[in-house]
Amino acid sequence: MFIHNLNPVIINFGFIEIRWYSLAYILGVFLGFYYAKYLIKKYWSKEKINIKNLDDFLIYLILGIIFGGRIGYILFYNFHYYSHNPLEILFLWQGGMSFHGGTIGVFIASIIFAKKNKIKTFVLTDVIVCVASIGIFFGRIANFINGELYGKKTLSSYGVIFPKVDMEPRHPSQLYEAILEGLLLFFMLNIILKYKKNLFNGELSCYFVIFYSIFRIISEVFREPDKHIGYIIFNLSLGTCISLFFLIFGIIVFKKIKDESLRKIN
Repeated sequence: MFIHNLNPVIINFGFIEIRWYSLAYILGVFLGFYYAKYLIKKYWSKEKINIKNLDDFLIYLILGIIFGGRIGYILFYNFHYYSHNPLEILFLWQGGMSFHGGTIGVFIASIIFAKKNKIKTFVLTDVIVCVASIGIFFGRIANFINGELYGKKTLSSYGVIFPKVDMEPRHPSQLYEAILEGLLLFFMLNIILKYKKNLFNGELSCYFVIFYSIFRIISEVFREPDKHIGYIIFNLSLGTCISLFFLIFGIIVFKKIKDESLRKIN
């Protein structure tokens, strides 16, 4: 049985702290950024998107993640608290980012950048989703180190005790998500990219939304819902409800762009 005693702070200089949570986002963005450059050269060399585009897009990507993730968390998960403590909206180092909000933020940033640079939006998002799980993996590991987003109580031998919560063993749901939404999703999308012939623009983006939603719904079974929210309807957590919406949305968009792609071929 593992007792969680990990320190979320890597280095404390007194006037400033370097936390694993911040490092996770930095690593995720930059590792994904350089891997995306490799993918563009190998699979999207015939498109208008190029390495220079990606360099310019980095700032859009970071802003989309930060603003979308933070605003999503505030609106979806803790609006009451932040409406009474508005200054704490700026305290990003304390955690509090919504993946679904970040996804929306990145998509909006992609639309703006693609139109400005005359790039196909779905080509840009297809590149992004092939590397996004790198950031998700590091983010979930950081959640585990922070001792947040912990799982439900369990009698299994691989349960983790989070002393700041209680002394009961719990599912390390953060690690489940790191494996499913991070590693597994990453390999799935990159295998599809490598071996599936005649991929249409936006197909990978839809796969990402669909399979992330499925993996998140599975993970939510083991994850303790936010205390201030609890379960919404039918004993479903807010994360599950939002993921179900994204799942349905992803399927609808997939069918639409697939039909349009087939019409162009015919």
